[in-house]
Amino acid sequence: MKQFDLNIEKILENWEPYHAIREIIANALDEQLLTNTKDVEIIKVDSSWIVRDYGRGIKYTNLTQNEDQEKLQNPKVIGKFGIGLKDALATFDRQGIKILIRSKFGDITLTKTSKEGFEDIITLHAGIDQPTDPNLIGTEVVINGVTDDDIKKAKNLFLRFSGESIIESTKAGDIVRKIGSVGNIYINGVKVAEEEKFLFSYNITQLTAAIKKSLNRERSNVGRTAYTDSIKRILLSCQSSEVAKILATDLQNINYGTQHDELNWIDVQEHAVKILNKTEKVVFVSSSDIIAHPNMIEEAQKSGHQIISIPENLKEKIRGGTDFSGNPIIDINQFVTNYNDSFKFEYVNIQDLSVDEKNIFNLTDEILNLINGKPQIVKEIKISKTMRKDFYSETETHGIWDPSTRSIIILRKMLRSIKDYAGTLVHEAIHAKSGAGDVNRQFETELTTAIGQISEKALDKKKRWWQ
Repeated sequence: MKQFDLNIEKILENWEPYHAIREIIANALDEQLLTNTKDVEIIKVDSSWIVRDYGRGIKYTNLTQNEDQEKLQNPKVIGKFGIGLKDALATFDRQGIKILIRSKFGDITLTKTSKEGFEDIITLHAGIDQPTDPNLIGTEVVINGVTDDDIKKAKNLFLRFSGESIIESTKAGDIVRKIGSVGNIYINGVKVAEEEKFLFSYNITQLTAAIKKSLNRERSNVGRTAYTDSIKRILLSCQSSEVAKILATDLQNINYGTQHDELNWIDVQEHAVKILNKTEKVVFVSSSDIIAHPNMIEEAQKSGHQIISIPENLKEKIRGGTDFSGNPIIDINQFVTNYNDSFKFEYVNIQDLSVDEKNIFNLTDEILNLINGKPQIVKEIKISKTMRKDFYSETETHGIWDPSTRSIIILRKMLRSIKDYAGTLVHEAIHAKSGAGDVNRQFETELTTAIGQISEKALDKKKRWWQ
């Protein structure tokens, strides 16, 4: 047996057995990735645990501490600097755990002996022996003296064995469905931190300078400041409606102050809105919208829209915006616009009116003459069996001014009396003339003028009758 000096006396005394097992698993996963071979196996045989990959097989030269160029050039691998395996071996020795590493190139065990030429210095050595199986494919690490719980703890440090599943992958990393209440932060599949107030777990695969700087030898306790930008980048790159729905559900907790931390980022909120608007039939409303416009909310729900409650500041940010398909984001105002654009009137041919209805309709010009005639912009007066709703008014809609067709459209039942028809006709004619909506200064001014004109003509007629 040849002795390979690992140059280790005492190292990483705070490491537990599962930390060392983590390094063995990490090396196996890296080898699988680099060689595109079949999955790593972690199995128990009698009282021993075995970690097996099917790669090229370990050599004693892999025990030297140097930068691995192959791993440095592959951004997806876990190890980089050839330290992890030696740290693991030192921990196993300190914990009294027996280990055998087998490949077609030889068997490796641990011994302690004097450094060559320095009898008083005892260091850890790797004993390199002839392979017990020269045809072995890959590397097999046999570990004796660890508990099942040690193995479980080690496996839980890897996304692959954690039981958590990836919801969506992006260029920056993966959004992961967490198990339990704590979100895990992984870097290339290895857990580096926990987040109690995160909605998801995350696997960062695109390492920034901040992350590289913060990664310590133990791959633990990486601070949030190091990976916040990466998490945002992952979320802002996602496109799946599943992620957006989960975000939207939590978004509604903002009103109660119970939202997860990702929903404190307004750019993430806006991104979720854009995905949902593109993929789902939704209307985004604020709490003030719900109070002020219950009729709109009810109509939206009747038409199959899901109501998504959002904060007031987000409502202002998305106002007039578009989603990732270039379509308008459906807030309460856009919903009304869409409703109006899609509404179909059931027009009635004047010839099909009853005699009484015709007699009232024939007074149209005379009524309009009371306000100095039909406004020039009005092309036509139409009668409809149906009338689209005015969601901004608490009263039933009897008529509208439609600028797109330059038409005044009046609900047929208004023809039941001169008073109803004349009042509606004059009202909509003022809308056409002023170009303004209800509860508008310009409309109110024009309406006041019209009332004055009608009153003046009525009084003049009465005066002439007296004379």
